[in-house]
Amino acid sequence: MKIFIICSVRQATIEYSKKLYSYAHRLEQAGHEVHLPPRDTDQEALGIDICRQNKQAIKEADEVHIFYSSQSQGTYFDLGMAFMEGKRIKILQNETYGIGKSFPRMLVEWEKE
Repeated sequence: MKIFIICSVRQATIEYSKKLYSYAHRLEQAGHEVHLPPRDTDQEALGIDICRQNKQAIKEADEVHIFYSSQSQGTYFDLGMAFMEGKRIKILQNETYGIGKSFPRMLVEWEKE
């Protein structure tokens, strides 16, 4: 299976990055093809080109795995592309939410579909 991981890139701490790379490695050891943006998207490219690279990788993915952070603008952008493509998602990290509508709640609703 091809998996795209949506995650923070610019705001990633060392601990967070270790978690991402470890997760991607476990998926690859299980035989999956993984696109991890900090590793597989040219982060030196122009912003529009980063978005195009991720768009293509999301389009080719069978599933999108999410380490959600409301502080990451790129996460919102990639989630919108995944939603538009009708991708199945798996939430690996989410933020807590209360009563009422919220983006973290919507992710849970999307994952259940």
